[in-house]
Amino acid sequence: MRRGKLETRKAARLVPLLLNWFAANARDLPWRRTLDPYAIWVSEIMLQQTQVKTVIPYYERWMRELPTIETLANASSHKIHKLWEGLGYYTRVRNMQRAAHTIAVEHGGQFPTSFEDVLALPGIGRYTAGAVCSIAFNAPTPILDGNVIRVLTRVFGIRANVREKNANAALWALADTLVTAASRSSRSLAKISSALSGPCSALNQALMELGAVVCTPRAPRCEVCPLRRQCVARRENCAEQLPNAGKRVAATARRFIAVLVERNGEVLIRQRGEGVVNAHLWEFPNVEVPLGAASQQVQSAVEKELGCRAGTLTALGTIRHTITRYRIALEIFRVELNGESPRPGCGIWKSAPAIEALPLTSAHGRMARKWMASGSSSSS
Repeated sequence: MRRGKLETRKAARLVPLLLNWFAANARDLPWRRTLDPYAIWVSEIMLQQTQVKTVIPYYERWMRELPTIETLANASSHKIHKLWEGLGYYTRVRNMQRAAHTIAVEHGGQFPTSFEDVLALPGIGRYTAGAVCSIAFNAPTPILDGNVIRVLTRVFGIRANVREKNANAALWALADTLVTAASRSSRSLAKISSALSGPCSALNQALMELGAVVCTPRAPRCEVCPLRRQCVARRENCAEQLPNAGKRVAATARRFIAVLVERNGEVLIRQRGEGVVNAHLWEFPNVEVPLGAASQQVQSAVEKELGCRAGTLTALGTIRHTITRYRIALEIFRVELNGESPRPGCGIWKSAPAIEALPLTSAHGRMARKWMASGSSSSS
């Protein structure tokens, strides 16, 4: 109990420091120029596991093409996947459209204003619901993402594994204490951008902003932090050891062989099915092989995947990328079929312009650009 009271008093001291700092230092980001809950929701979903500088052009393009809940609900699957192409975690965009349908049917096309109704939408968790409600409606709803966790563990000196239930609950409680204190603050917000709806909005955005630009994972800029005098981690010189996220899961290396099979200026390509990673996106025929597979094993795997004999495989390079804990090497080969035809269902033939219009997985989009840059006929 005593610890809780101390934290409440400390939170009350932190609120004006955070609000003043945010008023003077907030980045001018496009989603901060509106109180439209739809636009704020779009930005929050895009920003999950993606850097701000990457998101900005995606957000601006999305809002031009799908400016309302209605346009999202009525958009084709092809369009939403193409607009999302390159952001990854494509379940997010499909859930957004499902949520738009729910809003249209259950809320008359108007974005819900209560936390419970927002949380009930497909693809929206506690953090996203809290962020949208606080930023768009100035509701005293807490948020807890990676940036906020880092700030709170350092300022309050929380050394427990943040992935454990009790530590996570304690962090949510702290976040709630801070935003509640902000909601009760009578401090003038005249300096804060007029695009912000009030102290709860500003407080939550300040926590995220501080974690993004000052209280960074490595080499935090403690000398310019508005909370430096209250920060336990700075006082105890352990900032880079917090937060404690426990033992990291070891990365797993995987090797895939992707092939460019050409015919009359077109190339073989296929769409991924439902219920798999990158569902509904397009890719070139590919197959996973053991890390140490020899050339003949690779040749056999490609022929089995295509369902026909193949000529010599010509290497075009390797694309390295990551999906969750997997470190993937995608080796690209051009292959001649010497008059044979791939098995039915292996893919369809598409020209370069047609492929450019398709939503491709990130790695296969890079592969497509490599093929096009090669003139679609010679090795690059």
